[in-house]
Parts: sequence; structure tokens; C-alpha cells
Amino acid sequence: MAFRRTGEVTWELAPEGGMLVPGRVFASEALFAKAESDRALDQVVNVAHLPGIVEASFAMPDIHWGYGFPIGGVAATDVEAGGVVSPGGVGFDICCGVRLLASNLDEAAFRRHQKAIMAELDARVPRGLGKGAIAGRRLLEAVLERGAAAVLDAGFGEPRDLERCEERGTSEGADPSTVSERARERGGGQLGSLGAGNHFLEVQVVDRIEDAEAAGAFGLAAGMVTVMIHCGSRGLGHQTCTDQLAEMGRAMSRHGIEVPDRQLACVPVRSMEGERYLGAMAASANFAWANRHVLADGTRKAFAAAVGTTKLGMDLVFDVAHNLAKIERHPVNGKERTLCVHRKGATRAFGPGHPELPGDLRKIGQPVLIPGSMGTASWVLRGVENNPVFDTAAHGAGRLMSRKKAKQEQTGVEVKRGLEEQGIMVRPGSVRLLAEEAPYAYKDVDEVIDVCARAGLAAPVARLRPIGVVKG
Repeated sequence: MAFRRTGEVTWELAPEGGMLVPGRVFASEALFAKAESDRALDQVVNVAHLPGIVEASFAMPDIHWGYGFPIGGVAATDVEAGGVVSPGGVGFDICCGVRLLASNLDEAAFRRHQKAIMAELDARVPRGLGKGAIAGRRLLEAVLERGAAAVLDAGFGEPRDLERCEERGTSEGADPSTVSERARERGGGQLGSLGAGNHFLEVQVVDRIEDAEAAGAFGLAAGMVTVMIHCGSRGLGHQTCTDQLAEMGRAMSRHGIEVPDRQLACVPVRSMEGERYLGAMAASANFAWANRHVLADGTRKAFAAAVGTTKLGMDLVFDVAHNLAKIERHPVNGKERTLCVHRKGATRAFGPGHPELPGDLRKIGQPVLIPGSMGTASWVLRGVENNPVFDTAAHGAGRLMSRKKAKQEQTGVEVKRGLEEQGIMVRPGSVRLLAEEAPYAYKDVDEVIDVCARAGLAAPVARLRPIGVVKG
């Protein structure tokens, strides 16, 4: 297996063996070398075997090893031609994503109140395994059906928030009846919580504007303090994926499907099992939309309590998912087709003029939120026209080393000390586990952004520098 360079930041493997389409990777030479060093490229090849796949098995510049699909993997299957849906193309943290709030504080104002702000966030943001902010079966059922709209009706957040959220915070086709009782038990008390691992709430400052017009449309300005929230569907989404993988594994033989890796279990989109998965996935996504919505509400209250006023802006810039499969229309060989687009560690990035964008953003394109590590930058980009990967961009910096290896480099105490020496206040759920998410465990996010721009995936708008981190 040998990928060859076909462009400045494009690498390709022609179909061989049972591959139905090429494998195509967007990466600099350095990022491609890192992808070669683990087995992620093997997963790109495996995904190219999926029934009904079109164009290519794609990988974003932040690609690394995942379950079935690589993280940073994108694949679209032709729904009307027997195309499949695969839970491995979404992942266990269904609808994990990022939400960005923009305040009217500058860095100097934050520094005057930083101890109080971080203390309020520390107290108000539940995190860690099994911890949540809201319990209640009635609200959970409403959330599974209606997503962020349900918690808005329950008194959390602002109506405008829905306008600046992908899918307006409610995934179509949700079928709560397909979510198991075990999934409800695991997630029921976790609404409004970060969880653990790489999830975070980060206070940032806009340290560079690359596109003034887009930044203005998004509500961003140089020197502005922002808050980025990264989390997903918690135990509910994890259990839903587990349940659906078991069901699909049993169903594949009935549909005559064989794949090179059992982690790529899949069924036709237009099948009973496919429809059940999409219904359960959408219900779990609704939990994730609502989860980030509640966390944003708590963030606003924390800032208001610390600063002593509610007049802080804290407007939602956008909320995007990076673990979903969606039924979308895209051209394939010059003809519009109905596709099931799997984005696993990859962000939807609609360009200017797309009808699903809010009216005030349609001229500019969709905000694309790409977090880095807690010691480096994060970025806001915008969707562009003629995106070559079904309107998709990267989702983050991408892991460079395993959690085990990261912990061997430094202790959590050392990582915390290093961040605070950079002026980044850290409030971890576990100091010991902080080492797993150390900045050196991730790729260079600026390099990932550069590849996205050069490949025509998205255009840079603003660079955000961390000044405070709440970790799970």
C-alpha cells in the first residue's frame, strides 16, 4: 500500500483489492508522515470498501487512529444505490462538537476578574465520569425528541442561540424509541456536563484576525474574550453506539455485506436497521446539542456572577458537530445524489449561499470551529465554495501520541505548572489525568489550519489563544 502525492497537500491511493474508491488524504508532508506512523491510513483503505461509497475515502489533516473509521475520516455513500450507514463513521461520542461564545470583555478586563471567573466556572461546570447538572426523566424525553429547543423551553439559554446552531440544535429524524433504557440510565443525569478526556471549556482571547469581513459577521474582534465549549452526548451516546453496533453486527449477514474490519459494521441506509440507527443517532445528537446549550447557559451565569453584571455580550457565534452521519444532497459525477455523509472527527463546512445557513451568514459561509490543545491556539474558519469533500473541514489538532505515552512525558502537576507559567489558568477535574491532554500530545493546529486553507476545505477567519481552561 503506497499513497502517492498528487498535489501540494493531497495524497492518494488508487483502488486496489476490494477498494471501491480511492483513498485520499489532505496533509502537509509532516502531517502525512505522522499519519503513516500509526495505522490510520489502513483505516482509510478499509473504509473504501463500504458498499455504495462514492468519490473517495477521505481523511482530514488531523487524521489519527479511531474505531473502524480513522478520526478525521469522511465517507459518503449513495443512499439510492444501496449505500450503507456505519456507526464507526460517527463514533461513540455521537454529535461531539464545539460551541463558541463571544463576550464584550477584553483580556485586561478578564485578568482583573480571572480568579473569580475561573472559580465560578470551576463550581458551575460539572465534569468527570458520571457527573451531570440536570436530572429528570420528563426533560430527558423532551431533549431526545427536540434537542436544544427543549432546554430553551425549560429556561436555559436564549432564543437566538438556536439560530446560530447547526441544524438549529435539533437533529431531524430523531426516534427516542430506539434509545435503550440502559442508554437513558447512563445519560439521564449527565445533561449539562463536560465529561472527561479531551473535553473542555476554554476561555480564550482573539489574538489575530485573518478575515475582517467574516470576523465582523461572526461577531468577533481582535482582543475579544471568547469561551469555547467542547463536549458531546456523554454516556447516552456511547451506549447508543454500543447497542447499535451489536444490532448491525447481527444484521450484516442478512444483507450480504462483508467488510475488512468488523469495526466497520454497517447496513443499507434504506433498511430497518439503518433507519433505527439514524433515529437513535439523531436522538443522541439532540442530547449533545442540548448539553452544550445548558453548559453555555451556565457559562453566562458564571461570568455574570464573577463580574457583577449580565451585560457581557456572551453571544453564540456558532455550534458545530464533528461526529455525525447526515443525509444530504451533493453532486457526484455532475449529478445531484442523496448521500449519507459520515463525518468522524470532521466538521460540516457549508460555503456562501447555502440555504441551510442563517440569513445573516449566508453571504459569508458557515463558521467552522477547530480547537487546538489547551496550551496552543484554536481557530475559527469559514466554509468556502467548491469544497472537495462534501462541504467538510477538519475538527481539531488531532492526537499525536497516546494517552499512555503522554503521561510518561510529564506528570499532571508539571503540565499544570507549565500552562500557568504561560498565563493559562487551569481548573482540572483531575490533575493526574491532565497529563493525557498535554499540548505536546497533539499535532500543530496552525499546520492543520494551513492545510485546510490550501486544500480549499475552509478559510481562516480568527486565531484564538487560551487564557483559562476547565477540564474534565
